[in-house]
Amino acid sequence: MATGISINSNSAVTTIIVQRPYRQNVRAYEDWLSRIIPLAQTAPGHRGVNVIRPHGRSDEYTIVLHFESEASLRDWLASDMRKRLLDEVRPLLNEDERIDIRTGLEFWFTPPSHPVVPAYKQFLITLSAIFPLSMLIPKLLGPVLTVLPFLAVPLVRAFVTSLLLVGLMTFVIMPRYVRLVARWLYES
Repeated sequence: MATGISINSNSAVTTIIVQRPYRQNVRAYEDWLSRIIPLAQTAPGHRGVNVIRPHGRSDEYTIVLHFESEASLRDWLASDMRKRLLDEVRPLLNEDERIDIRTGLEFWFTPPSHPVVPAYKQFLITLSAIFPLSMLIPKLLGPVLTVLPFLAVPLVRAFVTSLLLVGLMTFVIMPRYVRLVARWLYES
């Protein structure tokens, strides 16, 4: 199992698993996916899954799993249930699966099995997510300022705004937004 970086075991993580079923086994592989995904979703700490199916000339399936911590992810990856299901799927695959574990912002745009997303697409997606938030967050903070006047200090207000913006982008918006526009982002 490859890991992109050394991470704190309590950090939220994204795991990118790449699998390549033989062309004649795609239907059986899809059936296997339909069984393992609901099981993964019941694993403690699971926060979401996305499957990017092959497109263009690629035969790679990219499974993106989000977990609340490295510890909960590793528990799922080492679970007897996953091992049993992995033993079932191995004969359907061209090669062993590749696993990459990432944390923070790095997983937004670049699953390893895809070419790097063009900079203009990264710019457009990021701008279209940040712009509404940069308008909304200060408006939402307005009522809080009357209750907590120390937030009116410009440096504190800027920090809290940035904290909310980056937190929402990292953990709420971008994982879902990139999933929504994945086909456009990764098309050649």
